[in-house]
Amino acid sequence: MSTTPAPRVALFVTCLVDAFRPSVGFAALRLLEEAGCEVEVPAVQTCCGQPSWNSGDREGARRMARRVVEAFDGYDHVVAPSGSCAATVARDYPAMFEPGDPWRARAEALAARTHEIVSFLTDVLGLSEVSARLDAAATYHDSCSGLRALGVKAQPRKLLASVQGLELREMSDPEACCGFGGTFCVKYPEISGAMVADKAEDIAATGADLVLAGDLGCLMNMAGKLSRQGRAIRARHVVEVLAGMTDGPAIGEAPEADARDARKGKAT
Repeated sequence: MSTTPAPRVALFVTCLVDAFRPSVGFAALRLLEEAGCEVEVPAVQTCCGQPSWNSGDREGARRMARRVVEAFDGYDHVVAPSGSCAATVARDYPAMFEPGDPWRARAEALAARTHEIVSFLTDVLGLSEVSARLDAAATYHDSCSGLRALGVKAQPRKLLASVQGLELREMSDPEACCGFGGTFCVKYPEISGAMVADKAEDIAATGADLVLAGDLGCLMNMAGKLSRQGRAIRARHVVEVLAGMTDGPAIGEAPEADARDARKGKAT
């Protein structure tokens, strides 16, 4: 029996997961605990500040960064089910503070301990397989921040390959942006709409039942477009599949009870 203490990990839930898809947080928790981590979810955590930082509100972003630094102080690792939020902490936080500012050193220390969840499981913990099963064909979208800022590419495919019954079908361009981009889709809706339309065509061309990704913003954007096009392709966060938590509604789908009520309403 190993005497190595379990790593003390803080789960950074993220705003979108908290507000729209809590099941992603529970799936992340299950994966981390099954991998042998002692997991805590600090109640005082807040937004990482990415929208403010990307929109030019530097002081607002710094205020949020200070709160996040304090909330996650003392943990061995900080893990997020989001490449964009993890990249903000790991890549942008140190740049928010001038050299010599005490907050700069604290931000650098937190950045060094912050990871996207699938890369943490594979690259830090050495996980190579999961025990999940899902009889379906899926395609994987490489979200921009996870891919370009953190190098998340092979890691999710490695673990998905171990999911029994799952067939992974690659898009022709899985690295192409889906058009979400946080505030980008609000500032440039026409361009964003054209980009997600192209992405939806690429997804559909695979013949997959599911589209998976590591960022909820991208998944909500793609799920919305696929639904508006009338395509029967569902969207799920990769951790839901890896954790074997795919019994509930997919992203954008109503719970079964709500769906039944809606059908009854139409019938009357």
